[in-house]
Amino acid sequence: MNSNISVKPETGTSPLPYIYYTIPFYLLLIIGIIDSIYLGYSHFKNYSDITYSSFCALSKAINCDTVSQSRWSVFLNMPLSYWGFFGYLGFSFLVIKAGCNKNNRSIWSLTLLLSLLFSSISILLGYISATQIKSFCILCILSYLINFTLFFFSYLIRKRYPSTTSYVTDLKKSTKIIFENKRLPTAYIILATIWAVTYTTIPHYWEFQFPPITTAGLQTGITKEGNPWIGSEDAAIVIEEYSDYQCFQCSKMHYMLRQLISQHPEKIKLIHHHYPLDHEFNPVVVPQPYHVGAGKMALCAIHALYKNKFWETNDLLFELGKAGASFNTKILAEQTGLSSGEFAAALNNSNYRKLLSVDIRKGMQLRLTSTPAFVISGEVYIGSIPPALLNKVIQ
Repeated sequence: MNSNISVKPETGTSPLPYIYYTIPFYLLLIIGIIDSIYLGYSHFKNYSDITYSSFCALSKAINCDTVSQSRWSVFLNMPLSYWGFFGYLGFSFLVIKAGCNKNNRSIWSLTLLLSLLFSSISILLGYISATQIKSFCILCILSYLINFTLFFFSYLIRKRYPSTTSYVTDLKKSTKIIFENKRLPTAYIILATIWAVTYTTIPHYWEFQFPPITTAGLQTGITKEGNPWIGSEDAAIVIEEYSDYQCFQCSKMHYMLRQLISQHPEKIKLIHHHYPLDHEFNPVVVPQPYHVGAGKMALCAIHALYKNKFWETNDLLFELGKAGASFNTKILAEQTGLSSGEFAAALNNSNYRKLLSVDIRKGMQLRLTSTPAFVISGEVYIGSIPPALLNKVIQ
C-alpha cells in the first residue's frame, strides 16, 4: 500500500521588522550624548569647583573624579568627553540617514566600521584606567558598553539584512548615499564648524595653577601626638585632614582650607595627618601599586616638620603631586632651602617611618579607603567638607 508523504520546504527565521533594530540604535546614541555631556560637566567642575565631588566618587578603585583629574582625561587639548559628544552626534546623523529609508541599508557597513573604531578606543581607555590611572569611572564604563552594543547591533543588522554585494562595495555605496543628498554633508559641515570653534575657544581650565599661599602671620605648631597644625590654637572649629600628596582632590581641599585660614586665622585650626595611598607604606588598604612615591613624599614632609619648614614643604609637595611631577629630592631642596642629602636620608629614617605608620593606623581605625578625609568633632567626611559646616564658623 502506497502512501503519499508531503514535506514542507524549510524556511529560515524571518528577521524582526527593521524598526526593531534601528530604534535601540537611536536610544544608545542618545544615551551616549547625554553621558558625554555629564562627563564634560563633571570634568569642568573637578577643576573649577574646589568642593565638587561627583556621585560616582565611591572608592579608590571606582572614582570618576580620579579619572577626570588624570592627564589621560584630555586628548589633543580637548577633554575626552567633548570628543565623545561630537563623535556620537556625528554617528547619529549617519544612523538617521540609514533608518529613514530601507534602501540605505548599505550604510550599516559604515556604522559597523565606525562602531569597531569606537569599541577599540574603549578597550584602549579601559586599559589605561586599569594600568595607568588605576581607577575606573562608572560613566566611562557606560560609554564603553554603549560602543560595544553599537558594534553588536551594526553586525546584527547586516546579518539580518544581508547584502548581495561585498563589504567593500557596501562602503562605497555608503559614501555615495551620504553625498547624494545635500542635507547630510551640510549637517557634517555645521558639526565640524562647531567642533573647530569649540576647539579653538575652549579655555584650558585643566591647566590652572593655585595662587601662592603663605604662612606669614599665622600660628603654627605641633600637637601632643606630633602632628603639625596651622591656624588658631583655640579655634572654633578643628579640622583634621588625612591627605595623600598625589591625590588631586586632596590638593584642592588643602588649598581651600589654607585660604580660609588666611582669611579667618582666629576661627580655624587645621591638623595634618599623612595617609598616602601607596602600597609600599599602606599595603592593607592599597595591596597593589598605586600613588607610587606618595609615602616617600610624606617622609620628606615629616623631616621638614622638624626643620621648622613643614608648611612650605607641604604646600610644595601638593603642587608637585597635582602636576604629576616625578618625586625628586633636588626639587624639594631647591625650593625649601633644605639639602637634597637631608631628604634622601629621611627616606630611610626609621623614626620618621614610625611616625608615618602612626598616622596610617589612625586612618585605618577610621576605616579610610580613599582621600582626602576630614574629621570634625568626631564626624568623618570623605572627599570634601559640607559648606554649611564651614559657613557656620566663618560667617
